[in-house]
Amino acid sequence: MSDTETDELERVRTGITGLDEMLLGGLIRGSIAAIVGSYGTGKTTFGLQFIWEGLCQGETAIYISLEESEESIVRYMRKRGWDPGPYQSSFIVLKLDPTNFNLSINSIRNELPSLIRKFSATRLVFDPISLFEDLFESDAERRYEMFRFVELLRDERCTMVMTSETDRDNPYSSRHNLIEYLADTVILLRHIHPNQRFRAKALEVVKMRRSRHSLETRMYEIGDDRIEVLS
Repeated sequence: MSDTETDELERVRTGITGLDEMLLGGLIRGSIAAIVGSYGTGKTTFGLQFIWEGLCQGETAIYISLEESEESIVRYMRKRGWDPGPYQSSFIVLKLDPTNFNLSINSIRNELPSLIRKFSATRLVFDPISLFEDLFESDAERRYEMFRFVELLRDERCTMVMTSETDRDNPYSSRHNLIEYLADTVILLRHIHPNQRFRAKALEVVKMRRSRHSLETRMYEIGDDRIEVLS
């Protein structure tokens, strides 16, 4: 892809200082991004800041959680100064129960696309997709259902962010080593230990289809009201 073609792609800003620079302006509109990281790397915060940036830009957004309740998500946002109160007509938080297999599968497969259309959502976060992947018993079934799920969402032209836990034995791979092949953009978050007395967080853009991107590994900080990727 030429530089001109890359520049012409419509971008969606994440609102995360430094990350949008690494993405040459933001995620490609209508694409699917995976944020992969171990516990404590801030995956949920990345997803919520992406949502908040969209609300501030007048967009509509859906946040789907398989871990936290709706009240917990809203409380966390307000703690960071991202009050969703004024955006009730353009923001939905949904909590799905990952222990109820049939309910979760049917809700995601059958109801989510129609909800996106009905709500005219332009941003969607699924946190974490790894719990959805856990619902399937075999690798073959998981691969089939995830490919089907992703293709359904691509038809909606909604920019989507999915978070995923890393594999227990490989900090550079998602839990099931699948979502990074389905997503257009993959952002890897990890803890680094420059020395025994100091621990920091670093990220890299592992891939970005149809676009150039930064090949750097950068440290980042999670502040009281925002994430900042350092230069």
